[in-house]
Formats: sequence, C-alpha cells, structure tokens
Amino acid sequence: MSLRLPLYGKILAWFFLNLVAVVAVLVALFNAQFHFNLDWLLATGARERLESVRDLIIGELETTPPDDWVQVLDRYSEAQHVRFALFDDNSEPLVGAFNELPREVRARIIERPPFGRFRRPEDRNAPASATPNATPLSISESPTPAPGRRPWPRPQLRALMRTVDPTCYWLLASARLDNPMMGEPMRVVLVVRSTTISAGGLILDLKPWIALAVGVVVFSIFFWLPLIRGITRTIGRMMMATRQIADGRFDVRIGHKRNDELGALSESIDQMAVRLDGLVTGQKRFLGDIAHELCSPLARLQMALGILEQRATGEQATYVKSATEKAEQISALVGELLSFSKASFGASAVTIRPVPVLEAVTEAVQRESADGAKIEIDVPDGLLVAADSDLLVRALGNLIRNAIRHGASDGPILIKARSSQSDVTISVADSGPGVPDAELSKIFDAFYRLDASRARETGGVGLGLAIVRTCIESSGGAVTARNRQPTGLEVVIDLRSPDSDLVP
Repeated sequence: MSLRLPLYGKILAWFFLNLVAVVAVLVALFNAQFHFNLDWLLATGARERLESVRDLIIGELETTPPDDWVQVLDRYSEAQHVRFALFDDNSEPLVGAFNELPREVRARIIERPPFGRFRRPEDRNAPASATPNATPLSISESPTPAPGRRPWPRPQLRALMRTVDPTCYWLLASARLDNPMMGEPMRVVLVVRSTTISAGGLILDLKPWIALAVGVVVFSIFFWLPLIRGITRTIGRMMMATRQIADGRFDVRIGHKRNDELGALSESIDQMAVRLDGLVTGQKRFLGDIAHELCSPLARLQMALGILEQRATGEQATYVKSATEKAEQISALVGELLSFSKASFGASAVTIRPVPVLEAVTEAVQRESADGAKIEIDVPDGLLVAADSDLLVRALGNLIRNAIRHGASDGPILIKARSSQSDVTISVADSGPGVPDAELSKIFDAFYRLDASRARETGGVGLGLAIVRTCIESSGGAVTARNRQPTGLEVVIDLRSPDSDLVP
C-alpha cells in the first residue's frame, strides 16, 4: 500500500527541505569566510583589502615629506570614495581630512581589546604550562620588560565600528611609520571614515553577495521546479480533460497517477467521464431503440389512415386528415431520432476520405431546397475536405433546412467554403433574427430549443443542430455558431483538408 501524502504536506516538506539546504549552504560559507568574532565583516577579503590599502598609504608616506602627507591622503580618499586620516597611538590627530573622532572610536584606539594570550618572543618555544598565569594583553597595557629582555610588540589593531548621529562607519588599522624625515619610527593608526557600509569596497564587496543571492535564487528555482511542474502539469491535464468533457467527449482520460489530492481528483474525473459516457451512450441507444421500434407500428398506422382517408366521407374525412397529419409529424420525429442515433453511433464506422465540398453542398441543397428560398453558393471548384460523405451531406442538409425555416424570408442564404493551410471552413449563413449571444453555446445540445413550446411551427424538437455537431465531430471536425451583423446566424464547420498530417 503506497503512502498518500497530502498536497499541503508535500509543499511544506519541500519548503523545509529548501530552507534547510539554503541554511546549510549559508552556514558553510559563513564558517569558511567569517570567524564569528566581533569584527566578522573584516574576515579574509575585507581584512586583506584594508591591509593592502594601509600598506600602500604607509609605504608612500615613508618616502614623502611630511608637508605633502595631506595630498597623499586626499588622493587616496578620492580614489576610494572615503576619507583617510592618521592618528597616533593615543588617538591624537597627525594628518588627514578630519581631526575629531567620536568618543567610542577614540576609546577603541586607546584601549585595544585583548586578542588572546600573548607571550614574549623568547618564550614562544616554551610549553603552555610554563606560563599558567598569563593574561590577555590589550593595547592599554604598557608592560615593562624584564631586565635584559626585548620589549613586547604591541598587538595589531584592525577594527570596524559604527557610530550614529550621523551614521558613519570607521575602519581602524595600526601600522609602523618609519620616515627618516620624522626621526624615530612611530606607531600610527590609519582611520577610514565612510558613510556607507561598503566603504568603497574596503568593508563590504557587494559582488560576491550579489553572486551568492543569484545563486540562491537559481538554486531555489531548480529545487522547486520539479514540484511546481508536476502540479501544474497535472492541473493542465485536468483542465484539458474537463474542457473536452464539457464539449461532450466522454472518452477522454487523464491517466496520471499521483498519491495526493491531485491524484484523487484525477481519478474522480476519469470515473466521472466513464459514468457520463455510459449514461449518454445508454440514453442515445435507448432513443435509437425506441425510434426503431416505433417505425413498424407507425408505418402500419399511416397505412391504415391512408385506407381510412379513401373511404371516409363528410365530417369523417376532416378527422382522418388531421390524424394523418399528426402521424406524419410523429414519423418525422422518429426519423430525426433515428438520424441522431445513427450519427451518434456511427463514429466507429466512419470512413474518412477526400470529399468534394461543392458536390456535398449541391446534393444537400437539392435535398432541402424549398420554393421561394434563395440560396447562394460560393464554393471553389475542386476544393476537397477530409470527412465522411454521408455525414457531411446530412449536416449541411440540416443547416440549410434550419436556415430556410428561420431566415429564408429575410434574405438569401449564403453557403461559402474556404481553405486555410491544413483546414477547410464551410459556413452557412442566413439573414434571420439570429440567436441571443447567451444561447449560442447551447443550440447544439440535443433537444434544446429557444422556444420551450416545441411546436412544429417554431422549430421542431431541437435535434437538427445536435445531429450537425455529431456528424461533424464524427468526421474529426468542429462546429460553431455566431451572430451576423446586423442580423442573421452563421454556422461554421471546420474540417481538415485531405493532405493534413492530422487526418486520421
């Protein structure tokens, strides 16, 4: 038995997998590039950029007269889009674009934070247990070296700070400045002031972060694509199947197996299609059987009425004539039912072959032409269509009969055919009152009529256009209807040409 995972559970599980994967990648990159200290933004890349700029500036200051130091710092400030200044170990200004420092920046320069246990150079090879009471050394300490020993080096200062009111970002980097024109070497602190977190690329280089964000987005897209594609593909197949079912094609099957709600819905749609196919097929077979069974007693009834009409006299002849007319109406109805049944069940026996459109139209006009009806034919000679000849003639005949009934008195009936690439379009148009737009999609349904009275004088029982659709769909085509302007109804038949690759 397969596990049925609800769709919302599958989406949530996929989301958390995506989240875990992204977090794992970010943590790995974080561990590789950052060191989880207070100055994590100075890790690796930023620290190297800061030290590189510091070395360039200090190297140039060591060979430049002190009077020209301002120009050196200004040149680097314009190049990096930040402001540089030089201070001594006690945060006293030496040279630069600014002389004042915020209190917390001055405190950071004077009181450097400890950076770990510091040991004398001559004690570096001694075991750690030899100095058990050693304490971290900060820049504020001024250790006094033991007699005969070299002074301890001071720790390097590399720090990033942020101050507010106004918001500024500060980079601090200590260095040893040895300019012969200044006398003894001196310890200095290069201070960088910036109004943005990028600091001209010294603090934060946005390119790798942008690349990382793009990578995360692309990864997420490809990570979610299989799930989203599976859902949309199934929904698309269900939409196509339901659209075909709405058009009366109940043989469609989705056939896509899933172990979630979409899979259950697909199975329900398939079961519904099977059930509807059975019901509609049974209904059509029942109508056909009833019509067939009515043919024999109806024929005998008409024969008896004909004999009775010959022998009736006076008032009896009137009643017999009325009964004969009713029998003829019943016979016509039975004939329509038989035609509808044959068109419905004849799809499996349909023979698709090239049919001359002009011949089919001419035969249909000869069958259905009535006195006073003006029919204009605009069909190119030699135009062929892939269809069943009998079904096409029957469909055209019903359309012509319908146009004569509803629009012959208002103008000519136009029958036109045109070819376009692999399709052939045949249209039958009248100049009658047309059909309300809201009813156009319903007029091809069996037994549907605009006039609910179903009187013979107002259009019969509503099987004519249903037979048209069944005949055309059995030949692999489609039929639609639209209103003409200013008045009239046009029914359009779309069929394939014989040379089309899609012809079965």
